[in-house]
Amino acid sequence: MQMNREDLLQAYRRMRTIREFEERLHLEFATGEIPGFVHLYAGEEACAVGICMQLTDRDAIASTHRGHGHCLAKGVEVAGMMNEIYGRKSGLCGGKGGSMHIADLSKGMLGANGIVGGGPPLICGAALTAKVLKTGAVAVAFFGDGASNQGTTLESLNLASIWNLPAIFVCEDNGYAESTSSAYSVGGSQAGRAAGFGMPCHEVDGFDFFAVHDAAATAIARARAGEGPSMLHVRLSRYFGHFEGDATTYRAPGEVERLRAERDCIARFRKRVTEAALLDDADLDSADEAVTGEIEHAVADAKNAPLPSEADLLTDVYVAY
Repeated sequence: MQMNREDLLQAYRRMRTIREFEERLHLEFATGEIPGFVHLYAGEEACAVGICMQLTDRDAIASTHRGHGHCLAKGVEVAGMMNEIYGRKSGLCGGKGGSMHIADLSKGMLGANGIVGGGPPLICGAALTAKVLKTGAVAVAFFGDGASNQGTTLESLNLASIWNLPAIFVCEDNGYAESTSSAYSVGGSQAGRAAGFGMPCHEVDGFDFFAVHDAAATAIARARAGEGPSMLHVRLSRYFGHFEGDATTYRAPGEVERLRAERDCIARFRKRVTEAALLDDADLDSADEAVTGEIEHAVADAKNAPLPSEADLLTDVYVAY
C-alpha cells in the first residue's frame, strides 16, 4: 500500500511520540509521583502505528495492560493521557483509570485492560455492532502471547469466525508472558490456531513498520469487504520490563541493547525513508523536536493539575442512557 510524504511523517511522529512518552514515564515513575502500575510499550511502536493509522475514529480497538502505545497510535490526546496516568482530575478518565484503564470512546479506543485476554470479547461486540448497523467499521483486538492462551481469546476467535465479523486479532508476541518465554508457553503456532477457526493469519516482523502496515491493510480491507476476521501474529520486543520495577532477570545479558542497536523499528524506518529520499533528516529532526516539546509540556501540566476531589468518588458509578 502506497504512502505519501504526509503519511510517512505522521507515522514517524506517532512512533516517536510513543517512544518519547514511554521513555519519559520510565524516568518519572522512578520519582514515586505516579500512582499504580505502569507497563511500557517502548520497542513495539511499529505495530500499533502500522495498524492504527489505517483506522478512523469509528473503528474500535481494545488494548492490554500495555496500552499507552495503542492509545497514542489511535490519536488519543497526549496531555489527557499524561494527566490520567498522574491520577489528575483533568485526565481522560478523571484520574480514576490510571495507566491500565485509559479509554477514549470518541477515538474508538475502548480502553487499556488489566485483564489478560479481556480485549478480544470486547471487539467481538464492537464488530457485531458494525456489522448489524452496516457502518463499514472494523474492530481490532491487541493481545499478547500470554493472552493467546486464555479461553476468552480462543472463544472470541470462534465467535468472530462463526458470525463472520469485521474483526482483526493482533497477537503482539514480544517473547515473554510476564517472565515466561512464549517459546515454552505457547503450544503449536498462532497461525495454526487461527486456521483452526477458519481465518487467515499473517506472520509479521514487528520491527518493520512497512511489513505491519501492509499486513494490516490486507486484513482491514478483508474485514471492511465483509469477508470476515483475520489474525496478525506480530513478532516484536519490549525494551523495558513487564512492569516498571521488574528486574528482568529472565532476559539474556545484552539482549535489549542488541535489539536497540540492530532492530529498532524507529531507526529502521528512518534509515529506509531517508535512503529512498522519501523524507530527509531535517523533516525527521523537526518532528523529534516537536514531540520532545509536547511531552515536556504534558508532564509539567500533569504535575500541576488538581487531583480528584472526595465528591468525585460518587460520580461515574452508573451509566446514564
